[in-house]
Amino acid sequence: MTTLTVVMIGGLVVIISLLVIRLQAGDAPLPAEIALPDGVEAQAVTLGRDWIAVVSQDNRILIFDRESGALRQEVRIKD
Repeated sequence: MTTLTVVMIGGLVVIISLLVIRLQAGDAPLPAEIALPDGVEAQAVTLGRDWIAVVSQDNRILIFDRESGALRQEVRIKD
């Protein structure tokens, strides 16, 4: 093996290791389950650093705490 081959293989191993480490590290865990209010159906979900926003079919944005899953805020979207 040449020196270049060894260096390239080593670099590939380092890049893959960094990707695996980065993808496994989460800022905040997701709750096992988010309890939506009765009759609410989710249309979209987005994640923030410490919150989860759910857009519902009835024009509301429900903001939940990312760690506990508790409802923090509700925002009505005007028609």
